[in-house]
Amino acid sequence: MAWFFLALAIVFEIAFALGTNATRGFTRLWPSVLTLLAASGGIFTLSLALRTLDVSVGYTIWTGIGSIGTVLFGALIYKEKITLPKLLSFAAIIAGAITLKLAAGL
Repeated sequence: MAWFFLALAIVFEIAFALGTNATRGFTRLWPSVLTLLAASGGIFTLSLALRTLDVSVGYTIWTGIGSIGTVLFGALIYKEKITLPKLLSFAAIIAGAITLKLAAGL
């Protein structure tokens, strides 16, 4: 169940990051409400995942994969450019997440 909660926390993290842009500085009511709910959901489900996972593994994967998802969806939704340095950074994050998972023996 820990990995399920972590996956759900990642979805909330991506929604939070993308929603923050849509709030326009928290001046738009419904995007602001949804963004705050996503942030709360992400922290809550991360805390459930960390009942079992090491914080060094869970938090790093949460932020790493959340960052990758934010960049990818940012490119789709907000037409942000994906450059070679961004792609290389994605590869480093993915490699690090895999290494952490292997190191934890999970």
